[in-house]
Parts: sequence; C-alpha cells; structure tokens
Amino acid sequence: MVTPRVRIAPSPTGYFHVGTARTAYFNWLVARQDSEGVFVLRIEDTDEERNREEWVGVIVESMEWLVFPADVGPYRQSEYREAHRRAADALRAGGYAYYCDCTGEDVAARKGEDKTPGYDGFCRDRDLTASSRTALRFRAPLEGVTNVQDEIRGDVEFENRVIGDFVIAKSSGDVLYALANVVDDRRDAITHVIRGEEHLANAPKQILLWRALDEVTAETVDLPVYAHLPLLVNEQRKKLSKRKDPVSTMAYRDEGYVVEAFVNYLALLGWSPRGAEEIVDRATVISQFRLSDVSHSPAFFDVKKLTALNGEYIRRLSPEEFVEYCAPWVDPARAPWTPADRRPPWSEGEYDAELFRRVAPLVHERVATLGEVPAMVGFFFSESPTYDEAAFAKVLGGDPTGQAVLRGVLERLGDTPWKAEDLHALVAGVGEGLGLNLRRAQAPVRVAVTGTLVGPPLFESLEILGVATVRGRLERALASCSA
Repeated sequence: MVTPRVRIAPSPTGYFHVGTARTAYFNWLVARQDSEGVFVLRIEDTDEERNREEWVGVIVESMEWLVFPADVGPYRQSEYREAHRRAADALRAGGYAYYCDCTGEDVAARKGEDKTPGYDGFCRDRDLTASSRTALRFRAPLEGVTNVQDEIRGDVEFENRVIGDFVIAKSSGDVLYALANVVDDRRDAITHVIRGEEHLANAPKQILLWRALDEVTAETVDLPVYAHLPLLVNEQRKKLSKRKDPVSTMAYRDEGYVVEAFVNYLALLGWSPRGAEEIVDRATVISQFRLSDVSHSPAFFDVKKLTALNGEYIRRLSPEEFVEYCAPWVDPARAPWTPADRRPPWSEGEYDAELFRRVAPLVHERVATLGEVPAMVGFFFSESPTYDEAAFAKVLGGDPTGQAVLRGVLERLGDTPWKAEDLHALVAGVGEGLGLNLRRAQAPVRVAVTGTLVGPPLFESLEILGVATVRGRLERALASCSA
C-alpha cells in the first residue's frame, strides 16, 4: 500500500467551517493509519481580494483545538506563484492552452439558445498572444470521457465536450484554482485528494491538467486517489448555509462543546463505527476508518444530536476534570484560553475557585454544554441575585401564598440544622402547612435565593450558601414584594 500523503487546503476568507473541519479530520485519519503517513496544511491565499491574514490564524487555531496537527505546514500557496506560472507557460508551449479575449457577454451572444455549458472554443485557433485582455484557457478534448475513480462514489464519467475549455490563468498571469492545486499536489506528492463533493466537478479538469503536465514536463506522476465526501445538510436537508446555520467550528468551542465530543461527532458525518456504539475515541476511529466505508448520501449536521453527545461526554468527566474544563467560562483570568464572545457574569474579584469546586458537582450532571455553567451558578458569586422578572411575579410578587412560604421558612431557619436533607424537610413542612406540595413550596424559595426557577439542586445550594446569606436573600425578596 502507498504511504498516504494527504492535504487540506482551506482559503483564509472566513471562519473555519464545520465542513472543513470534517474534511480535515478524514484526511488526518487516513494519514494516521500509516506510521509514515503525512498530513499537509496548505493555505490557499492566492485570492488577494478576499483573503484576510487574521483568518489564517483562525485556521491554525481551529486545527490546534481539534488536535489535527499538520505534519507539514502551514505553508502558503502564494509562495509558489512562479511555479504555477511556469506550469501555465509549459501548457501553452505544449499546445494544451491558448489565449482568449472573449468576455462572458461575447460567449453568451454567440451561444444564443444553446444551453450546453462551457466555452464554445471561439479562440482555439486564433493564435492570440498574451495581453491585458487575454486569459489562458486549457484546450480540453472535444470527444470521449474523463473518468474519475472515486473511492466513495465509484467511477464517475464526465463527457469532455461538456467540460469545455476552462480558464487556467487570468490576464495578469495569476493561475486559478484548478491548475494551482494540481501543481501543488504534484509537488507535495499527494496520494489522496479527500474533499467535499462540491469539488467533484473540478476533478475531471484537474485530471486532464495532471496528464497534460505529465506530457509537457516529461515527468509522469501518479494520479492521487480521489474521494469526495458527502454534503453536509441542515434540518431541511439543504446545504449548510453560512448565513442561516451555525457552521463556525470555533463558535462551538466558545459555546462549551468539548473537543472530544465535537471530533467524535465529526466522524459520524458520513461514516459509522462498527457496532451500535457511537461514542468512540480517536484510537478506535483510526483503527476502523476506511474511505470506502464513507457514505455518499448527504450527512445531516444535527446540532441537537451533537449537543446530546456533548452532554454524555461532560457526564463522563471526573469531578476534577469537570472543574478544569469549566475554567475558560468561569475563571477566564487563569484559563489557557477564553471564549471570544462571552465573559462570566461576575468580576475576577467576586470569583472564588474553592467555592466553585464545591458547587461544580451540583451542575455537572445538568449541563449539555460548558457555556451553560455560569448562568447556573452565578448566584453563588453575587451578594444578591438578579431576579427573573417573570419568575418573580409568578411565584412571589403577585402570589401571597409564595410570600407566606418565605415567612414560614424564615421563622424556622434558626431551629434547623444546616444540612440539605434538613432544609428539604423544613421547606416541605412549611409547604404542607399551606397545602402545597414540595415542588410548589420550593419555587418561591428558589427564586428568592437564586433569582430564577431553574438551576442546581436547591437544598444542596442552600447548604453551600450558608444560613446568613440565605436569610438575607429571603428577607430581601419579601421586601421586594411589598416595595
């Protein structure tokens, strides 16, 4: 078997798309199946109008978070502009390319009602020379087919007459995507081109270019194995939209998806592990993954499923690991990185690391993402909670019975041992005296102490807060009812 050399070649024109992350992972998996395998990171930065330097950093940061380390790179495609131009010149000299000064309007006017895609070959035999108005077109065969042997989709045939003579270099001499990629893949000795199915239409063009370069350079290089991964779709089974769907990889990190869960989910987008278990570690995926097992059907990027999987991973963390994983969201000043779009609802001075270690077990089993933690524990780190207005009005402000619960609890606080089970009995007893079940009786206490109707276990929270804090919050809530 050929030692795999694979590559991912993102453009620095925006955030690191989840589809790009899936492609990177599948490439990395193929490389890791051989001890000598090589994973190359190539930054396609030749589109100067759209490229932004900050996005290069996002690509690298994303892959570092995902732990898909490149064995080679990152290097920039723009570093090899001269090699790309030499290849274009060689194709021109060898008769595989010609200059063309047609505009899109010219071609459309000549074709009229003819809907056959591709260029009509008008400039094939005009023998134009390079100028500020001429682009360089590849001279595609007019007959026959080009066969793409795809590891996932099988043999896919393209009629050459439909491919048409496509542009490989602009009038400036800058080479376009199709040729630049072929030149780079030949130089880097890429054995597998693994990418999204939207690139399948480029494959026959690149195969024609590859074979033409074999001829004009007198250097025969084996074609890579092609594998076009299934499209990622949303709930409506439409292609993921950058404008409508959550597709930024780093946004998931910032929301609190743990990397192990996110990478596990990426593996499930078009591929399945053996057996019924979907929670699998990387070592298992590496040992089982084969390109031939990847489905060609569209893969649904199901955020709900990802979130549920993430919750499973969180619950499998040890208490110590959970505290450590929460650091970017609860203690950013001391964390190795911080979410780009949020900060905890308390100041650095208000945060108490030891208190959080005591509180963490109360929310460990209740969160699906780590980003949910601050809102659930914020009342521990403030002198008085901010009330959810609707919740306060429902169970306290406009409810005399809820106010009676608080008065009853306050009357008995001094006589109750400060343990969760005793506090449970206290609230249940007050509620029973008012004809309320426990759920109804504890609601006004929860809002008074935490500010909301949802959160960690109430009685364990009261025990941690202490009698003085709880008394003060109950009294404040009652005063707010009469204000």
